[in-house]
Amino acid sequence: MSETAQTERLKQLGRRRFLNCVWTFFGAIAASELGWLGLSFLKSRKERNLSVSTDSIITAGPVERFKPETVTAIPNGGFYLSRLADGSFLPLSRTCTHLGCTVPWVEERKQFVCPCHGSTFSLTGEVITSPAPRPLDTFPARIENGIVKVDIASPRKRERFDPTQATRLSS
Repeated sequence: MSETAQTERLKQLGRRRFLNCVWTFFGAIAASELGWLGLSFLKSRKERNLSVSTDSIITAGPVERFKPETVTAIPNGGFYLSRLADGSFLPLSRTCTHLGCTVPWVEERKQFVCPCHGSTFSLTGEVITSPAPRPLDTFPARIENGIVKVDIASPRKRERFDPTQATRLSS
């Protein structure tokens, strides 16, 4: 074998080795991303949601801001605040009790309507149409110095609406 042929063969081996290293590197990155995605998918929803909220007491705002028989989205807390006809407040979860979809408030219909499977809920979170098995969860609330505060750390499951679930203004 001549010296030029031998040099050419060494260049090809070097090129091959380099390309093998590049493919191995990108393959390892792809495998690690796939593993990370798989672990994220398997991690429970409850754990994912807990890691997002660092402060469990959310200040919704002053009492005067909320008119009776209205629903206000509180984005930083991930809930809705319903002000009932009697002036009391009912913080409601945005999560449908059927399969966990986010339920928007539809002002024209005066209902929460689940876009996934069609469940509808009233102003108090009660099921109007199925397949949702129970009302929307509520959160404990309190009114301090005319400011509505909601504790989102402990959602309450319920079977029906009871007026004692709503937070009333102190006289």
